[in-house]
Amino acid sequence: MSYKVDYHMHSYYSDGTMKPTDLVRMYKEKDYDMISLTDHDGVDGIAEAMIAGEALQIKVIPGIEFSTGYDFDGRELELHVLGYYIDIENEALKARLTEIRKDREVRNEKLLAHLNNLGYELTYEDLLQRRGQTYVGKPNFARAIARKGYEIENLWEVLDTVKKDKISTFEAIELIREAGGMSVLAHPMKTKNLAELRSDVFWEALEQILRDLKKHGLKGLECYHPSATKEDSLLLVELAGKYHLHITEGSDFHGE
Repeated sequence: MSYKVDYHMHSYYSDGTMKPTDLVRMYKEKDYDMISLTDHDGVDGIAEAMIAGEALQIKVIPGIEFSTGYDFDGRELELHVLGYYIDIENEALKARLTEIRKDREVRNEKLLAHLNNLGYELTYEDLLQRRGQTYVGKPNFARAIARKGYEIENLWEVLDTVKKDKISTFEAIELIREAGGMSVLAHPMKTKNLAELRSDVFWEALEQILRDLKKHGLKGLECYHPSATKEDSLLLVELAGKYHLHITEGSDFHGE
């Protein structure tokens, strides 16, 4: 039996635009069987999504997406790690998420000051899209800049000039394990500064990373994602099979 699934999406509890309930309803209307809400560095929307899933009779897996730092060949890469079937009440997980949120707030203050110094007048309130919002990420900055009518060449490069402290990839994998979940390397084709995309060097480096992360408890690989072509996905499936990793699929949906 085949299932229609999406294991990667974001609500307005991170940098998405939709309420968890509305997300679940949308996927139900599109005849999905199983989905996972994987907000960035937080689980605030999980309970709402799971309640909606029970009411609408669609399976909702509690998930999360960590932005992590990974040392590779003398440089730090940013790898994203998805966690599934996590216990959102796990104390170690909750404590670390609180620390990560504080680190993000420090980054946001610095980035806001940087943009103002460049002549783009923004306030913290400009970054908010709803009442009670506690998460502000780079997409929130991008939306605020667009609403103000500013046009910034190489916008994402500008937003990347101020970095936030990231937990290590190994720590994210361990946090997910301690919370009873399974860890999956997200969208490998979006890995920056690894090597020329799709070159032999890229694939060799990715395999080296997977081999290392597998030793540290990685359980899966997101083989199907909008960043991957059909040919990419076939190669990723081969790598997943070689290292006995679960194969997952996700749209990385953030909203219309």
